[in-house]
Amino acid sequence: MTVVAGGASAARPQLIREINEQVLLDHLRRSGPMARTELARLSGLSKPTVSAALASLERSGLVHVIGQRTGVPGPAAVVYDVRPEAGFVLGLDVGREYLRGAIADLAGTVRSRASVRTKAVDAMTRVDGLAGLAATLLAEAGIEADQLTQTVLGSPGVYDPRVDRLTLTGRLSGWDSPGVLAGLRDRFGPGLMIENDVDAAALAERVHGHGRDVESFAFVSVGTGIGMGLVLDGKLRHGFHGVAGEISYLPFTEGSGSDARDARRRGSFDASASAAAVVRAARRAGVPGASSAEKVFAAAARGDAVAAAVVTEEALLVAKAICSVIAVVDPELVVLGGGIGQAPGFLEAVVHQLSRLSPVMPDVKVTGLGAETVVSGCISAGLDRAWLNLVGRAGNSGQ
Repeated sequence: MTVVAGGASAARPQLIREINEQVLLDHLRRSGPMARTELARLSGLSKPTVSAALASLERSGLVHVIGQRTGVPGPAAVVYDVRPEAGFVLGLDVGREYLRGAIADLAGTVRSRASVRTKAVDAMTRVDGLAGLAATLLAEAGIEADQLTQTVLGSPGVYDPRVDRLTLTGRLSGWDSPGVLAGLRDRFGPGLMIENDVDAAALAERVHGHGRDVESFAFVSVGTGIGMGLVLDGKLRHGFHGVAGEISYLPFTEGSGSDARDARRRGSFDASASAAAVVRAARRAGVPGASSAEKVFAAAARGDAVAAAVVTEEALLVAKAICSVIAVVDPELVVLGGGIGQAPGFLEAVVHQLSRLSPVMPDVKVTGLGAETVVSGCISAGLDRAWLNLVGRAGNSGQ
């Protein structure tokens, strides 16, 4: 009993120190270089507490002095900032056609970025491709693998840590097999984070896009697959089982492109409104040359009335899904992404349909972020985890 009690009492001051250090790091990360007095004012901590925390962070190599602030009343103030080289984050995005990735330092500056078309025919070959991409990124960044503080993979599907399983991986054949997780950890370490790709895109939108100025929004991706990332009260929500946002499983079976077999594999709404469903609907309606959703939308833009009807139906289906989201969580903003979501004129078509269905109208916008959105979201998630790990590691080494 004495040992337990002694351990608990000793741990509490250490925990408080780590919390204080994390608070200061968060302010430096979000607001940039600052002096002690500014950090004390923003954090609410006393100046002696701020000085002690900064000294600890400086000894750990997480912050450094970058100069002095002059031209203000009183003595020159020492200015601190995060030390970017204290660690690095690797963000990866695995898709059916492309593998993408980037490495950023702890200030969020991207040191290397690459995208390669994959010819993988099975899941383990895709894992090998990710490892090869990571090696290329490390070489371009000029760092070694042991300098990586955190690796995050954006992937289709849902990772449930309670059962250590990746499921609902959609069109990535074999990606949900147990050997994939083992292979990924073998190459990237046991600390690998796996984030749903659409959730990662929502994180990128929160940091770099339209979501910066709101507390709640839904990122709805419509393209090869369908998914949603949901941010409420400034935080990405995964749900108890990790399936929050898996709107491809909404029980919407209408739509002239719907397919029962596809619905059993990927969800009813995916089978009714994904790019494959748009192609099916166009072919069934007799649209010539309907080999891709992009070509169907292009035909509609040229004035093909039949193709335009297919696009109108697609907009109605997406509006119904968004209306369901609005009725449950009432987000301030909805952001459309994916190949269909970003198609010219589709935003206006969805808004027109949504205004007739929804009890209220949130702002609806198209994402302005490009093909690297998932990688950017993985970097953002990795930076948050990396700083937490580094502060804890620094605290333990100082005991």
